[in-house]
Amino acid sequence: MTADVICIRGGDVLLIERGWPPYAGQLALPGGYVDPGETSRAAAARELREETGVRIAEEDLVLVGVYDHPDRDPRGRFVSVAYMATVPDGTTARAGDDAAAVRWAPLAPPRDALALAFDHSQIVADAWHRLAGGYDRGK
Repeated sequence: MTADVICIRGGDVLLIERGWPPYAGQLALPGGYVDPGETSRAAAARELREETGVRIAEEDLVLVGVYDHPDRDPRGRFVSVAYMATVPDGTTARAGDDAAAVRWAPLAPPRDALALAFDHSQIVADAWHRLAGGYDRGK
């Protein structure tokens, strides 16, 4: 089980450059494994902090969806829970853990979106649609 984060600052989304296979060198959302005894929400906040230095309270993470397509990860069967959060305009990020680099990229409509590792383009598109329909901070 994994957790991913769509971290939004203004009109941008925070992406990492993967430092390890699969998809080494490609852009992806911050995220990773849910540790034993940890909730997916706690894992999302931890992975965001470890990979980008951005700190967010677990309660500020809003569920976007559960991604469980059998072929979503070349390493095997992984189910990911994706969360979205917004951070203040001045928020900075730095690469850490298994991220080779970080970057803020425009949160574009799905037709104009960047190609991302795994199924992360779909996850970002789902978050974009949620935002376009009105960001509900309900959990």
